[in-house]
Amino acid sequence: MTERPQFYRFHQGDRVLPFAASEYDARLTELRAIMADQGIDACVFTSMHNIAYYSGFLYCSFGRPYGLVVTASDSVTISAGIDAAQPWRRCHGDNITYTDWQRDNYWRAIASVTGTGKVIGCEADHLTLVQSEKLNAFLKPSRGVDIAQATMQQRMSKSQAELDLIRAGAAVADVGGFAIREAIREGAREIDIAMAGRDAMELEIAKRFPDAEYRDTWVWFQSGINTDGAHNPVTARQLRRGDILSLNTFPMISGYYTALERTLFVKEVDAASLKIWEANVAAHEYGISLLKPGASCAEVTAKINAFFEERQLLQYRTFGYGHSFGVLSHYYGREAGLELREDIDTVLEPGMVISMEPMLTIPEGQPGAGGYREHDILFITENGNEDITKYPFGPEFNVVG
Repeated sequence: MTERPQFYRFHQGDRVLPFAASEYDARLTELRAIMADQGIDACVFTSMHNIAYYSGFLYCSFGRPYGLVVTASDSVTISAGIDAAQPWRRCHGDNITYTDWQRDNYWRAIASVTGTGKVIGCEADHLTLVQSEKLNAFLKPSRGVDIAQATMQQRMSKSQAELDLIRAGAAVADVGGFAIREAIREGAREIDIAMAGRDAMELEIAKRFPDAEYRDTWVWFQSGINTDGAHNPVTARQLRRGDILSLNTFPMISGYYTALERTLFVKEVDAASLKIWEANVAAHEYGISLLKPGASCAEVTAKINAFFEERQLLQYRTFGYGHSFGVLSHYYGREAGLELREDIDTVLEPGMVISMEPMLTIPEGQPGAGGYREHDILFITENGNEDITKYPFGPEFNVVG
């Protein structure tokens, strides 16, 4: 019987990456400095966000494990045979393909790079209990180190190449927003309006990034009671005159998430709703003014809390006021250390990217019922911030249909 390999290298086609090789080399250099400082011989990454950040490859697991192994000299993505050479074409560094012929060939492929008995860095917030046991069984580490926090800190500070990509993403989000605004009318379904925004963004991304892979761009468009939560899925609800609307566009470019979120009303807005909306817009503008170097996330949060409390609206706030941007999505990635919440003490620095997105939810049955949210993306600069979101917010532009 023919001997079947546990893993092999299958490299074909031209390599196409979101950034230049020098960008990934710089990220790996910084990572290796962290590894040296913590005495780590090899990092075994399993999350989509860190694998994409350090290699450019964004995997699609479909129940199979994927990885990236980084040592002092090597950077190797580990991928399943079902994907053939696509992971190699879309990654920086080497790539090993593992086979299905024998269980746990994934870990044998990793061990071929790390060796055994080494100090291994891994992501404790992502590695499952089962895979953690397999790591110990196959790699026999002398010591394990949680690298998740340090890598998150690294990802929070953006390079110029990342800033350029995020700026383009924000412009794409605006394109989706304007397409949605044009599609809003009485009787239209949420799903139809959402598709108009998504299609416009997909076409814009393809125009701006002709060599990219296109995946995961989406829209949440909510109306009426469906606006009460920030992440409520799209439905087939039909729009009615006077409905509160929540426009949310999310273009995904090579794993990088951007967003536009706006409150709108269909044709008219009642007095009670207008008062809440204007208060949330005022909080949004005030919050933007607070985002500058030296301000801590907790301090910014406390000031916006006080703003709402003065207006007797704080009890309607539903979550923190903003978060970091970069390699993240609705199902992977999160730089939790850069969120505008009471329990986050991170100090803003130039090169960080953060949203301002206050939201108030007024329960059904009360005047002004519904969810109100505005969302802009800000670059923290040396002297303050730059707002890269251009779609207008507020009643003057967003009573439509």
